[in-house]
Amino acid sequence: MKKTYLGIFALILFLLLLTACGSGETSGETTDGETYTVATDANFQPFEYKNPETGEMEGFDIDLIKAIADEAGFNVEFETMEFDGLIASMQSGKFPIGIAGISITDERKETISFSDSYYDSGLILAVPEESTIESIDDVDGLKVGARQGSTSESYLNANTDAEVVAYPEIVTAYMNLEKDRLDAVLYDLPNVQYYIKENAEGKLKTVGDVLEGQPYGIAFPKDSELVDSVNDALATLKEDGTYNEIYKKWFGTEPE
Repeated sequence: MKKTYLGIFALILFLLLLTACGSGETSGETTDGETYTVATDANFQPFEYKNPETGEMEGFDIDLIKAIADEAGFNVEFETMEFDGLIASMQSGKFPIGIAGISITDERKETISFSDSYYDSGLILAVPEESTIESIDDVDGLKVGARQGSTSESYLNANTDAEVVAYPEIVTAYMNLEKDRLDAVLYDLPNVQYYIKENAEGKLKTVGDVLEGQPYGIAFPKDSELVDSVNDALATLKEDGTYNEIYKKWFGTEPE
């Protein structure tokens, strides 16, 4: 009888050890049901913004990262912050994921990692409707608004002699442009177009060529193990049509 009990005990112990080994997480894979905090912007329409009625985050980026999370097998929650702080939070590893219309640049790739690109953007100049400014070549010596920590601020400082005025929120720049406190604003094409369409039709216009064509990517701390699983999920969404559905919802047309 004693040997029987010992045999049963040994069998139970073996099964427990086998179960524990089988449930271990493989390096580079995400844990099903794990929740990751996504750092994002509170006001970069139509990519991400907080709905004033519901208090919930909405936008193209928000829908996309939720779909990626569903496909990859994890959950997401959102933490909003100013854009320049978002990049810093990726560099420090404070948050595991960041999405906020973040341009993939060689400089940023030195300190953080990116997913494959998910949106092609560029910079465009916005000016008052009656302005005589025709392109970026005309802004030297003028006051031009941009967003703190953005590629538009970097571009102006590196390529023009404009007086660059950078704001934590790009909407402040647009509003100052409407009030003639600025001569122009340089920022990401889709956001400029969206703001004019929704708030400044007949007051502001875009001029000149699209500058610094740069794709957006999802950001991670350097060498994050999440990159591969997010890239796989993004590729699946592009193949099965989910990406196109989300794109059309927010931009009115399917991507080219």
